[in-house]
Amino acid sequence: MKKYNFNAGPSMLPREVIENTAKQILDFNGSGLSLMEISHRAKDFQPVVDEAVALIKELLQIPEGYAVIFLGGGASLQFCQVPCNFLIKKAAYLNTGTWAKKAMKEAKHFGEVVEVASSADANYTFIPKGWTCPTDVDYLHITTNNTIFGTEIRKDLDVPVPMIADMSSDIFSRPVDVSKYDCIYGGAQKNLAMAGVTLIILKEDKLGKAPREIPTMLDYRTHVEKGSMFNTPPVVPIYSALETLRWLKKNGGVEEMDKRAHQRADMLYAEIDRNKLFRGTVKEEDRSLMNICFVMNDEYKDLEKPFLEFATARGMVGIKGHRSVGGFRASCYNAQTLEGVGALVKAMQDFEKEH
Repeated sequence: MKKYNFNAGPSMLPREVIENTAKQILDFNGSGLSLMEISHRAKDFQPVVDEAVALIKELLQIPEGYAVIFLGGGASLQFCQVPCNFLIKKAAYLNTGTWAKKAMKEAKHFGEVVEVASSADANYTFIPKGWTCPTDVDYLHITTNNTIFGTEIRKDLDVPVPMIADMSSDIFSRPVDVSKYDCIYGGAQKNLAMAGVTLIILKEDKLGKAPREIPTMLDYRTHVEKGSMFNTPPVVPIYSALETLRWLKKNGGVEEMDKRAHQRADMLYAEIDRNKLFRGTVKEEDRSLMNICFVMNDEYKDLEKPFLEFATARGMVGIKGHRSVGGFRASCYNAQTLEGVGALVKAMQDFEKEH
């Protein structure tokens, strides 16, 4: 039976990315050594990093003056590393979900934090509107896509200060005006690579301004100067990122990914809105294209477990919703196909007919 992977992360990757990475794990570039056992300073590996960085800059049209680095620790480390490097006196944070809240918590270790708005009281079912960004802050931090609750900021905000964004779960799914940001970061395990590497894009002239002594490993300048090679980087995840970036370019880049994201989401949201058994969990204008969350209508709540079992038997993997929301979550990252979404829609329709 064919499986359709809707896991929120680590998530599905294009099949050719998996196969090409697997080949290199067996024998890297004909060296007789596995990608898992080569030195990160081997002459054959530096071109992997160089090509990956070049493709990131090309695909996102990153302007001059920005550095691209690969680190470990996931976005969770960046919640600390960002304010350590960028927070001078005060920073503003938009609280749109669990990860935004965690980022805000870590920033408080380094200076004053202003929460400009929050949708916590409504269980993060919308992106706050009508708020004002202070002009006396060092940056505004946003989480562009909220994997748990299914909301997304799918455009670059216009604010009077530089932005820093956690784009872990929607980077490379749309064009981005990088010039509006001092820093963009994201764990790779959604749209870029297997888990284990974090992508960070940095505006270089904003580094070294913080009024504190920064530990060597937490100082972005350390890794910019050494080209991500200060310590042993996650070699295999970086290679899988390179294969994904090649796939992205071959398949039309972020413009095409944006188009596909809308096609997938439109198909699934249309069925959620039509089907009498289900309903969406967030305000329509803020619905994520990456993580589509839905629950049973109240009168059919007892069918939640049966539907999960029904869909699983049809090959759906990873559609159980996060405990904070319940119900179901279909993650539709770049590698997800219309076929996969269509299979889930068909399962919803067939289940409705039975009940």
